[in-house]
Amino acid sequence: MLASLLLLTAAAFFATAECRQHAGGRPLPRNNDSGGGAAGERKYQATSCRTHSASLADFGAVGDGVKSNTKAFQAAVASLSQFSGDGGSLLYVPPGRWLTGPFNLTSHFTLFLHRDAVILATQDLNEWPIIDPLPSYGRGRDAPGGRYSSLIMGSNLTDVIITGDNGTIDGQGATWWTRFRHKQLKYTRGYLVELVHTDQILISSLVFLNSPSWNIHPVYSTNILVKGITISAPLNSPNTDGINPDSCSQVRIEDSYVASGDDCVAIKSGWDEYGIAVGLPSEHIVIRRLTCVSPTSAAIALGSEMSGGIRDVRAEDITATDTESGVRIKTAVGRGGFVRDIFVRRMTLDTMKWVFWMTGNYNSHPDGKFDPAAVPDVEGISYSDVAAANVTVAGRLEGIEGTPFRGICVSNVTVGMRKARKAAWVCENVEGVARGVSPEPCGALKDEGVGGGPCPFMEDKLPIEEMEIRDCLLPARYWGDGL
Repeated sequence: MLASLLLLTAAAFFATAECRQHAGGRPLPRNNDSGGGAAGERKYQATSCRTHSASLADFGAVGDGVKSNTKAFQAAVASLSQFSGDGGSLLYVPPGRWLTGPFNLTSHFTLFLHRDAVILATQDLNEWPIIDPLPSYGRGRDAPGGRYSSLIMGSNLTDVIITGDNGTIDGQGATWWTRFRHKQLKYTRGYLVELVHTDQILISSLVFLNSPSWNIHPVYSTNILVKGITISAPLNSPNTDGINPDSCSQVRIEDSYVASGDDCVAIKSGWDEYGIAVGLPSEHIVIRRLTCVSPTSAAIALGSEMSGGIRDVRAEDITATDTESGVRIKTAVGRGGFVRDIFVRRMTLDTMKWVFWMTGNYNSHPDGKFDPAAVPDVEGISYSDVAAANVTVAGRLEGIEGTPFRGICVSNVTVGMRKARKAAWVCENVEGVARGVSPEPCGALKDEGVGGGPCPFMEDKLPIEEMEIRDCLLPARYWGDGL
């Protein structure tokens, strides 16, 4: 039944993809940078149009799924980087199965995948460079020391687009998962996409499969739009989080589907003393129209690495099925930092262990150097308009003794329990109110009936919500590929 649901949901996303993307030849005339034009012209939608373009095949790549194309990807990006100050460039990935190791992107650049293009991550570990840990983590998450590069990387860039006509980026993660489970990896697994210190990111209209670990990881970055993507991995695959903004600001995630072995969206900001030292919060984040399947994790998670702080997160119109929890806050003594001003409304949930889950004892630490006096501050958490069915426990809310989680508001929530339980809610070291909640909330949430009105939700527009999506024209060079 679950497999059928996954196939049907994924098919709906493919069928309703918001734009058909097309790639073109080189160079594009400058006066073709915007929409409109004669009938038959191919268009794609992006935040920036490009003046120059080239095909991966122009650099000797072979799309047979066997030959390594790492050097071709690297050469293509290096060649196109010369146009970063002259209208930017687009690298077109044509139909085929393009095996590659990690490669870096450049500024004012679009990576565009044809609908029948598959970028395949090589399983040859010798092609995966070892890179330094992130400063806000101090080590790799899987193991001390460095980490394997991510498949698609970039650092200190501006205006980066990864898009397509629902082409695929396949991490071929099974080998990584087996080695991880058997403790055969000396370093931390890489991700499918990691962009560091980058401003203006668009990731859209693609399918991400079988990542070795996290799928999409922007870190220390700003002005990020993730839109219309599908992420899929086996539901028991380890740490295959969907979208993880990490010490990022002005983030918009929308119209996407995630089925994986870990959190569908996880907001982070560094780990214990290392995250405190870097001090970059994740803030001003919008999540809307997200569909999630993750039996062992959350639709939306805050933490557990949140030592730089998390604030002003706005989530709405969230659908989750067979997912452990709807929203989960994960933190611990030693983290420091804060989780503040979190607003969630209109969630539709089915088959959950917990609808709401907060924990202050998520005691995973990078090392023994954390400060036991670094106690996180969790305050101002609002949930409203939630309908859930087939639930084991409505809420498990566990703060920190002596430092309770404060300002929790739950309104207009109906939870259908899997079976009658003596305690539908478990609450410790939390303070807040409940308005129109069924089953009856725990005593720590003062029941105000329905008279107190709905919980607050920030209605002002963030700048990232105004990010412009425009039609971009592409010439006829690639029309023969069926675009």
